[in-house]
Amino acid sequence: MGILESVIGSVLGGNAGSTSSPMGSILSSILGGSQQGSVSNTGTGGMGGGGLGGLLQQFQSAGLGHVAQSWVGNGANQSVTPDQLQNVFGQDRVNDMAGQAGMPPGDFLSQLSQHLPNAVNGMTPNGQVPDEGSMSV
Repeated sequence: MGILESVIGSVLGGNAGSTSSPMGSILSSILGGSQQGSVSNTGTGGMGGGGLGGLLQQFQSAGLGHVAQSWVGNGANQSVTPDQLQNVFGQDRVNDMAGQAGMPPGDFLSQLSQHLPNAVNGMTPNGQVPDEGSMSV
């Protein structure tokens, strides 16, 4: 089991956190840079190279870099609202991810706003973004 799967499992709690669960699969796609399925890398700012680094770049492009950096650092995690996530990912990508999760977009964004900060925090235990190669699923 790679660090990504382990982190997602602990964030979502046991079997619900498996990368085979809808939310686990989406978090894996976002943090691992997967290009699979309907989770495209379109939206405000684009994903660049994808993965955790791409996610941080998207937050930076949306004017929320300080929020995402709080998740990476060793201090307290700042919260993110569903509306802020909507701005980061864009409507089309939110609709795609919500559809993949089998949820209405509002419910999906609400859950993602709860889980994403902890998932990023778990991926960066030393306050630094790990090398892409060490984040296997």
